[in-house]
This record gives sequence, structure tokens and C-alpha cells, in this order.
Amino acid sequence: MQGIQILIVEDDVEINNLVAEAVSREGGKAVQAFDGKQALERFDPAAIKLVILDVMMPRLDGMEVLRKIREQSTVHVIMLSAKSEETDRIIGLGIGADDYMTKPFSVAELAARIKAHLRRSMYYDGDRQQHRNMCHGELTLDPDNYTVTKRGEAVLLTPKEFELLKLFMMNPGRVFTKAQLFYQVWENDYLGDDNTVMVHIRRLRSKIEDCGEHPVYIQTVWGIGYKLGDAI
Repeated sequence: MQGIQILIVEDDVEINNLVAEAVSREGGKAVQAFDGKQALERFDPAAIKLVILDVMMPRLDGMEVLRKIREQSTVHVIMLSAKSEETDRIIGLGIGADDYMTKPFSVAELAARIKAHLRRSMYYDGDRQQHRNMCHGELTLDPDNYTVTKRGEAVLLTPKEFELLKLFMMNPGRVFTKAQLFYQVWENDYLGDDNTVMVHIRRLRSKIEDCGEHPVYIQTVWGIGYKLGDAI
């Protein structure tokens, strides 16, 4: 992560500094913010490549900060929270987080997750072999420019949503289990975390389907998982 700017948003000074030191040790550049408003002031969509975002903060909480970031950017976001309730995790993922860690957390694990997210980000942003656009129904996915359009209109997806859709479009007709999707997109061992996959699938459907209750593109194969539907 040499020279890569990472925004750390955490009101606990000790934790913020601890994470910043870990980022610096890996060659990254830590941009520190200690409340929600300061985070938005220091967030530069053109420079920040990843955001580590605490949920409970003064002035503006992490959920609201995330909503505002998502209005202008698809940057990878890892949320930190002292709350371990399932509903809080679902809400965070539902409004655009790519990952979620519960306090207390291992700095080594956080560093590993940062590297995994940056690998994905650098693949799409860096120089690489040109790929042809993928089309399915009214959707067009451009893997080089990291864009998706529907009927010619841009569809703003988060990195994980984009990766899910790309995986489906690269494998038409293949049925993926939740465990396979988790392993392919999150690059972590599957620990029975159905909610992470389900929330992202639901969010992806809300952006690409005309009717979420009757999905055409991402279809459920009951008892197994999901597949790319035969969109016309």
C-alpha cells in the first residue's frame, strides 16, 4: 500500500493512532479524522482509496458519514463498531459498507482486510489488460472503467456490488452458493455469514432490477444460492 491514502475516522484517539501506525508501517499514508464532520472535510474522492469508519462518533455518526460518502464515491469502506448486534451490521452493509469489524478487534486482522480491499481497488484502478464490455439484457458492465449502465443510464455500485455483478456476468447460468460468493468476492473463509451476502445481493437488486420482488438479473435458486437470470 505504498503511498496510498487511507482515511481513518475514529473519535478514540488511542485507537485512531494505533490504526494510523499500522497503516504507516505498511507504507500507507494515514489521514486522520476524529469526528464525523471532520471526516467529510478531509475526504477527498480523488485521493482517498479506503476509509476506516467508526460508527459511534460525535457531531455526525458513522452511518450518516457513510451515506454522504456514498453520494459521491464508491471507495471501499470498512466500518468499526462496539455494537455486535446483527441489525447494526445489516444496516451498515445495507447503506454501503464493504466490510464490518466489531470492537475490540485485531490490528493485524484489520491490516489484512485493508490489503485485501486495496488489492481489489488497485486491480480496477491500475494498468491492466484490456477487457471487453460485458452485456446482459439491458445491463452493460465495463470492467476497465469500473462502470455499469442500464439502458444507457449510469448505475452507481459499491465495489462489492460491482464484483458480485461481474462474477455473475462472467459465469452466465452458473449457480453460486453463498459460501462461494463470499469466498470469491470477500476473499475470506466463509464462516456461515449469510447476512453479508444476502444484504449485498438485496442492495444490488435494488439498483439493477425494475422490480425487486420479481428479480430478472439476480435470481434465487432456492436451497442453493443465486445465479444470473436469462434477462431479455
